[in-house]
Amino acid sequence: MFHLASSPFLSLTYPKNHLHSPRNSTKSSVKTLSLTYPKNHLHSPRNPTKSSVKTSFSVRCSVPHSNNEPIVEYTPWLIVGLGNPGNKYHGTRHNVGFEMIDSISRNEGILMNTIQSKALIGLGSIGEVPVLLAKPQTYMNFSGESVGPLAAYYRVPLRHILLVYDETSLPNGVLKLSPKGGHGHHNGLMNVIGHLDGSRDFPRFAIGIGSPPGTMDLRAFLLQKFSSVERKQVDESLEQGVQAVRTLVLNGFKHQVNRFNIGQKYKYNKV
Repeated sequence: MFHLASSPFLSLTYPKNHLHSPRNSTKSSVKTLSLTYPKNHLHSPRNPTKSSVKTSFSVRCSVPHSNNEPIVEYTPWLIVGLGNPGNKYHGTRHNVGFEMIDSISRNEGILMNTIQSKALIGLGSIGEVPVLLAKPQTYMNFSGESVGPLAAYYRVPLRHILLVYDETSLPNGVLKLSPKGGHGHHNGLMNVIGHLDGSRDFPRFAIGIGSPPGTMDLRAFLLQKFSSVERKQVDESLEQGVQAVRTLVLNGFKHQVNRFNIGQKYKYNKV
């Protein structure tokens, strides 16, 4: 069990007797905790050199009724979408990682309103689990300059760093969740691995964008916008992706994720 109070992710306070140990499982199972971020630890996106006001939010924490029910793990997740900042790159294939973060932000009500470690971030929760959403503003090839410091500052373990990125080896709109893997010659992934001490043992969420047609240059393809048909496929996948991320954060890599990957693999091959 991760002890929230020991992490700079937040300080934990709650009324006396409002939360009971799993050893005493006959007590009330759900209580609301107030999670308050340390003063001066976050910065306003409008003026990143000055400290912002203290930020706080509440999440609901579950304690099992009996020994047969699972205990929720409260270790925070860092969910990072890879992309390039600026209107020039908005809507391009290489920026679908940013789009997934935006979709999660809207659906979970997490405001992306803070600049920290060269990234636009949002602090909130998915269900009972604290999450940090991030869109590095370093440009794709230097994404690790944000991911490494954020993971270290909030003490997020590798198993809870989810990287969302575009993947040319998958058909357009096809999604894939993996607990770990290589870099697949993706420059953003390579840079992140380098800033995580060379470790590849962190989860990935690949969003298929298809491969360049004919002899088209890969860079030109990545910076190209989707066709109307492709755009519809990607939009539908973003909706599916939000639910997949929610399932992963709340349940981990279990059979639900495997079923999700199988369904994605064949979703455009149905008769």
